[in-house]
This record gives sequence, C-alpha cells and structure tokens, in this order.
Amino acid sequence: MAQLSAPVPSADAPPVVEIRDLATVFGKGSDAFTVHEHLDLTVRRGEILSLVGGSGTGKTVLLRHILGLTTPTRGSVTVLGRPATELGGEGASSRVGMLFQHGALFSAFSVLENIAFALRELGTLPDGVITDAALVKLRMVGLKAEHGTRMPSDLSGGMIKRAALARALIMDPPLLLLDEPTAGLDPNSSDEFCQLLLELHAALGLTVIMVTHDLDSLFALSTRVAVLAERRVIVEGTPDEVMQFQHPFIEQFFLGERGRRARESEEKA
Repeated sequence: MAQLSAPVPSADAPPVVEIRDLATVFGKGSDAFTVHEHLDLTVRRGEILSLVGGSGTGKTVLLRHILGLTTPTRGSVTVLGRPATELGGEGASSRVGMLFQHGALFSAFSVLENIAFALRELGTLPDGVITDAALVKLRMVGLKAEHGTRMPSDLSGGMIKRAALARALIMDPPLLLLDEPTAGLDPNSSDEFCQLLLELHAALGLTVIMVTHDLDSLFALSTRVAVLAERRVIVEGTPDEVMQFQHPFIEQFFLGERGRRARESEEKA
C-alpha cells in the first residue's frame, strides 16, 4: 500500500466546500423521490474527504451539485466562496477538476489532445504553450511523451486513469473531485494510483473529495470520511472515528470481512 499518507489539515483551515441544509428531490407529487434532506457538510482546504454510502444515497448526485451541473431543490452549495451554480459558466475547470469513474476520455482525440482540451477551449493561448502545458501534466501523472500520441483505445485501464487525471489537472484547480478513482484497476495498479494521488495532493496543495467503495483506497488516502445514509451525512470524521459510530451500513461496510482485510493491509504497509 502507499508509503505516503495525507497530512491532516488544521481544524481552522478555510472551507473550500460548504453545503447547508441541502435537499434533492426528483419528480413531483406522488412520484417524488427524496435523495437528500437537511444535508450539511464542510470540506476544508487540504483535506482528502471520502464520501461513502449505500446504493441510492446520492453520492454522485452530490458531486454534480458541487460541480454546479445540477441545482439542489433547497439549500446552498458554496465552492471557494461562490455559489456552485456559477461553476457552470466560463472558467469552471480552473476551479474544480473532475476525474470520472471510467476516465471519460474523448475517443476521437489523442491522449495529449484530451489533456489539452480545456486549455484549447479557452481560445486565449498559443498552440505551443497549450502543448507544453499538456506535456507537463502528462509527465506529472507518470506517463511518457510518446503516450500523448496514442488514442484512448490503445491505453490500459491504469493509463486511462492517469491521462484522465492529467486532463482534470490541466487548469491547476485547487479542488479535485474523484468518482471511484480505482474502479477497474488490479491491486498493484490501484496501489500505484493511490500513491500518485498522495504525491500530487502534497505537491499541488489540492483539496480532494472522493466517492469510493474501495476500502483499500479509502484507508490509504482519506484524512476524513463522510457517510451518507438516511438522506443526509450521518457521521463524519477520521476512518477510525467513523468506525466507532453504530449504524448498520457502517458495520457492514467497515467492520465486515472486506473491511477487516483492508485494515490489515493498511497496517502492514
């Protein structure tokens, strides 16, 4: 497992994301379905916060609210001091980077073109500057220059994750969102990707919010965990603190056989 560990930020570190009394309701009338209700969460600068919860608890929906892609039914979502809904406009990618579960690279673009996409869309920089910036990010995630000429279909799963991470970081955003970052990776590739994330977190001063079902990644990366259940955040704290909270989901997720193996693996690292 990863040799580094994420430093725990100060309790008085400024908030990067603030969610207050959030409600998310889909549909109307008798068909209405409530995903979130009275949900509160604060993410402070320098944290790596893991969001966990059962199926249907709205983890990815919450990421979409933070990105400003969707608007909650009630409540507020503030990112870097501004309403998240403003992120949908120009310059959003300079504030928040997003790594999607399966990479979501454009299949018709080369790796380097994918990484450079957001910079090129700005239309304000010369092509040479854009290419140089994309190459810097390519190397930053452990890929070589020759990988930049390849198409996504020619990459392994681990290389796709790295290329997608480079694309998420091209605008040097202070906030990075990760949706199941190690999904589909074999154990060795997963460990290497966790190590890379820790190194980039330290080098770039990132704040990270991660949705994950992978307990190995959670224990390796998280400074704090927030558990979604019963339409809200029922508990938040360090992994050890969260495991002390009595709730059926926590007992199943953290204290079952899978959780025991993940804890033993982390203790041996």
